[in-house]
This record gives sequence, C-alpha cells and structure tokens, in this order.
Amino acid sequence: MSVYSTLCFLAAAAMLIAFINSKIGKMQTTIAITAGALILSLGIIIAGHNGWFHLEEIAAEQLGEVNFENFLLKGILGFLLFAGGLGIKLPHLEDQKWEITILALFATLFSTFFIGFALWGICQAIGIQLQLIYCLLFGALISPTDPIAVLAIVKKLDAPKRISTQIEGESLFNDGFGLVIFVTLFTIAFGHEAPTVLGVSQLFLQEAIGGIAYGFALGLLFHYLISSTNDHSMELLLTLGIPTAGYAFAEVIHVSGPLAMVVSGIMIGNWTRYIGFSKESEDHLDHFWELVDEFLNGVLFLLIGMSMLQFRFHEEDWVLMVIAVPLVLLSRYLSIKFSYFGFQRYRDYNPLSIKILTWGGLRGGLALAMAMAIPAGVMVIPDKNIDVREIILVMTYAVVVFSILIQGSTITPLIQKAKAWEAQNQK
Repeated sequence: MSVYSTLCFLAAAAMLIAFINSKIGKMQTTIAITAGALILSLGIIIAGHNGWFHLEEIAAEQLGEVNFENFLLKGILGFLLFAGGLGIKLPHLEDQKWEITILALFATLFSTFFIGFALWGICQAIGIQLQLIYCLLFGALISPTDPIAVLAIVKKLDAPKRISTQIEGESLFNDGFGLVIFVTLFTIAFGHEAPTVLGVSQLFLQEAIGGIAYGFALGLLFHYLISSTNDHSMELLLTLGIPTAGYAFAEVIHVSGPLAMVVSGIMIGNWTRYIGFSKESEDHLDHFWELVDEFLNGVLFLLIGMSMLQFRFHEEDWVLMVIAVPLVLLSRYLSIKFSYFGFQRYRDYNPLSIKILTWGGLRGGLALAMAMAIPAGVMVIPDKNIDVREIILVMTYAVVVFSILIQGSTITPLIQKAKAWEAQNQK
C-alpha cells in the first residue's frame, strides 16, 4: 500500500474516532483521537500475542512508510504553526513580551540541564549506563512545550487572557531556542567535530533570527499579494502559499521554518486580516484555517497514538518511562516557579498561573519527531540490544502520551478556578 493510501486510511480513522466522540464521548477531539489510537494499538498487540490475528508487523511496517519525522517536521508543521499564529492577538502578545521571552529562553535552558543531570544521576543509581550527553539530549527535546498540542487542547478552553497568552506564546516561540540546544547536543553526541561558541552563535542567528526575519518578509509579501485582489477565493488560496512554498523555501535557505510560520501567521492574522482581505474573506479566514487545523491535527494525533506499534519495550524501558514523566513535570514546575520569582516583582498575576503553566506545558509530536531523528545502534545495554534511540524514544513517548491524555484532559478545573478568580477580582 502506498504512503498516500496509508495517510488516507489514517485520516478516515481519525475522523471516524472524532465523529464517534462527538456523539457519545464529548472529550476534546485530539485527546479522543489519541486515546482511540492507543486502544486500537493495544488491541492489535494483544490480539497478536494471543494468536488471534497478526496485524502488528503489518501495521508497524505501514506506519514506518509514513516516516513520522518527515511527515511532521517537513510536512504539516508549517500549516499547524501558521494556523496557530493567525489566532494570536498582537496586543496581548506585546503585553506579555518579556514573560514569553524569559519562558521561551530561560525556562527551556534550565529544564534541559535539570532533566539531563537528574536523569543521568538516576540512571547511575539504578545501574543503567546512559551517558550524560544522551541524558542532556533527552532534556533538550522534551523541554520545549509543543505548540501543536498546546494550541489544540489548552487554547480552546478559554483561559484568562494573560495565562493564555503566556502559554500559547511560549509554545510558539521556544522551538527556535530549543532547536539550537538540541542540534548542539546532537552534534556533540553523534558528530565528528566539537561545536564552538562561534558555531553555536552562528547557528542561533541563522536559524532563529533568520527565521524571524524571513517570516516577516514572507508575511509582507503575501500581505501585498492578498491586498492586490478582491477575489474571495484567491485571497484564501494565497494564504496556503505561506505554509507550503514558504515553509519549504525556509529549509532551502537554512532558517527556522517554524519561527517563520509563526511570524507570518501573526502578521496575516493581525494586519492583513483587517486591511487586506475583503469582508467576505475576513469572515471566512478563521473557519477555513480551523478546518485545515482540525484535519491535520486529527491525522497527527492518530499517528502519535499508533506509534506504539513501532516500539519494542524492555524491562529497563518501562522503568525509565515511569521515571521520565514526574521528572519532566518537576523540571517544568521549577522552571516556571523560578521565572515567576522575577515576574512577580513587577506585576500581579493570577494565583493559579504557575500551576496552569506547569500542567498545561504539553508535549506532543514535535518531541517525538526529534527523538526519532536520533540514530540507532549506539548500545547502552548490549546483551538486550537496547540502544540510546530506543531509550529516548520510549521516555519521550511516555511523556507525550501522559501529557496529552492526562494533563490535557484534567487541566479544565484549574482553568475554571482561574477564570472564577479573575471574575471575582474584576468586580
């Protein structure tokens, strides 16, 4: 079966789960799709182990053909981040610019090293010889919050303005900084040349600053293109050019495509929306991109749930999976807490802000895609054929699934309490 056919069936399965959930489940759609995919995967595994029918290898082979890493990082990510940028309100972002900057930079860096050193110490204590550099690599890929998961779940709960802006803005902008940390540690772990301060600085400027500048230029170009026509259909079609050719060209010139999509999305959503689109297009812009977002998110979260079929779990994997979840949550809490020590010196915040930012710092497909980029064959436990890639993949998967299913489905009461506090204090 071709990759296209596989994706068609996956899309149909995602939509079927979403439809059933809308009738009987009433869960948030992305949570329902992930849970449904996990149940389906477990059913296939259990049936295979009991000899009822053997679909596990066939399903894993078909999922492997899709290549999750390329599908997300070089495919649909541009669409999802552009759609996220469209929904960001620039006045809210400007009000929280320092908080978002510190959360995206300091919190990510602190979390990377806290997780790395803590995981290394725990592994040494339980007799798993996982080198420090690989522990830091796991910290780098799991520390940035995932904008796709955050926007798909938290944004729709209508959290108080400042909290919502912080968590959305952080998740959209911490990718560039997180990528620099990940690529640097990846080079140290698997490269042949040691990175230098100059090299890391150049990488940051090229990827992060270059991505922002390219996104601004891209948004400006399409603003004038959209403003030059009054054709309703053409105006909406032109927006598709940004996450398609615009995103692909970012890779050609070696700048951050994700950051470019966020910047151009913010420009189109806050500038072109009001002075470039015709009235009819302005009314349909959000509906059009919401439909694109919902469809692609459905396929993505189904793939996350079914990725289990590609893993082989050993006893050591289960131990590290159990360790990874509370460790990542602790690092998230400490990074937010330390950041708020500074924030609270200058303004007052909702008392539930730290809890919501901690519990709402979701991880998703981006972390999983980066974990899949780690090369196989670097053995940690040779007699059981357990390598670095397997360990990091299963830990990442545990955190991602816990994040989506448990954190995503239980954050609503916290947000409701925060909204009640805001309402009471505005009287």
